[in-house]
Amino acid sequence: MGAELETRKPHVVCVPYPSQGHVTPLMLLAQLLYSRGFHVTFVNTEFNHRRLVRSKGPNSDSVKGLPGFRFETIPDGLPPSDRDATQDVPALCDSVRKNCLVPFIDLLHRLNSTSEVPRVSCIVSDGVMSFAIEAAKEMGIPEVQFWTASACSFMGYLHYRELIRRGIFPFKDENFMSDGTLDTPIDWIPGMRNIRLKDLPSHLRTTNPNAIMFDFMGEEAQNCLKAPAIIFNTFDAFEQEVLEAIVSKFPRIYTIGPLPLLCKHVNDSQVNSLNSSLWKEDSRCLEWLDQREHDSVVYVNYGSVTVMTGEHLREFAWGLANSKHPFLWVVRPDIVMGDSAMLLEEFLEETKDRGLLVSWCSQAQVLAHPSVGAFLTHCGWNSMMETVCEGVPVICWPFFADQQANCRYACIHWGIGMEIDHDVKRGEVEALVREMMEGDEGKEMRRRAKEWKKKAEEATDVGGSSFNGFDRFIKEALLA
Repeated sequence: MGAELETRKPHVVCVPYPSQGHVTPLMLLAQLLYSRGFHVTFVNTEFNHRRLVRSKGPNSDSVKGLPGFRFETIPDGLPPSDRDATQDVPALCDSVRKNCLVPFIDLLHRLNSTSEVPRVSCIVSDGVMSFAIEAAKEMGIPEVQFWTASACSFMGYLHYRELIRRGIFPFKDENFMSDGTLDTPIDWIPGMRNIRLKDLPSHLRTTNPNAIMFDFMGEEAQNCLKAPAIIFNTFDAFEQEVLEAIVSKFPRIYTIGPLPLLCKHVNDSQVNSLNSSLWKEDSRCLEWLDQREHDSVVYVNYGSVTVMTGEHLREFAWGLANSKHPFLWVVRPDIVMGDSAMLLEEFLEETKDRGLLVSWCSQAQVLAHPSVGAFLTHCGWNSMMETVCEGVPVICWPFFADQQANCRYACIHWGIGMEIDHDVKRGEVEALVREMMEGDEGKEMRRRAKEWKKKAEEATDVGGSSFNGFDRFIKEALLA
């Protein structure tokens, strides 16, 4: 009887772009859909599946799945590799758009020929995996694009073609990085006020007219407009102006964020325990935080893709040390470009009583801990949503893609952030940490961050804009 009931369920196939910042929100969405009665197939690349096995062990639910929540794989088209690190982003993007459609359609046919699972009834695809739109058309089923970054970055990418039309892209020579060109005000993008060229997604910063990332991200954003619907991991009050501008261009959007808060409505502990972390998490963090005072710790994490020079790593290290504030610092083994992340013995000795270094952690749990008073971040969108969920203000060091736009909005529009110069110096790190943790400006940002937390909770509570948006998304876009 159970198997018969299972085969009657709607069957959603979820396909994230294969890097951690995309897998994480799509896994949260998949858990929500599972809790609403969907049979879920979650599609990882073969490379990331191997990383999950290393991170979680071959017998964990996050690798084997649950009844009604299965994992499948497709190749990414790149040469085989067993590195435990994020893949080269331009090469991966180029390969995905050229090579994934055929194996994905083959997978859908294979699922449909398996008697113990329901026929595939809909697809939720990452906003930069638009081959799924084509696959859904071939199968004659509904498809929705999930833009996993901010709505303001989506609007920026939609205007990449306009940068070409206006002769801004590509830049004529490398001087644009230092001659003030990037400070040019941009007042022609609907819904985006008070921004400069440097606040648009960073792939425009090149003299190469054939730059893969500029073309890939601009065109994938445009491709989203060909989908039946788009969902965003944001909430109406947070990005109101830009969301209104997107709706005027493309009405079928659904705001369903922040997803970590919406997931609090999922009461199934087994599905909640599914963890998509591609790195092994260090559980010492929470015990260490338990020993610290309320709002006293600076949490530092640059996400899963950011890399830096050894010199910048040392400047961050001594800035944190000289601030004299306790810190929890995530230092991935691959964070230094082409080298291992070695820190000086002198720094480790100086900070041994107030600093903890780990290679990865459960970020949502860390930000929820009462000891954490500020977050030094690369401004990736999952990090921004998680910090808003917990009311923690940010010190911003954006690396690439949407992070520059998110940083500008955090500092100017949401009032919860301070920015560190890209050429980071220890004196500036120390000063900003002290201001955020001790100063009046820091106190005001903490107050605003708590206000945004309240608004995010209202949006995801029963009857809130994101709660209702999720309901409508299921009824109108997946089950219609």
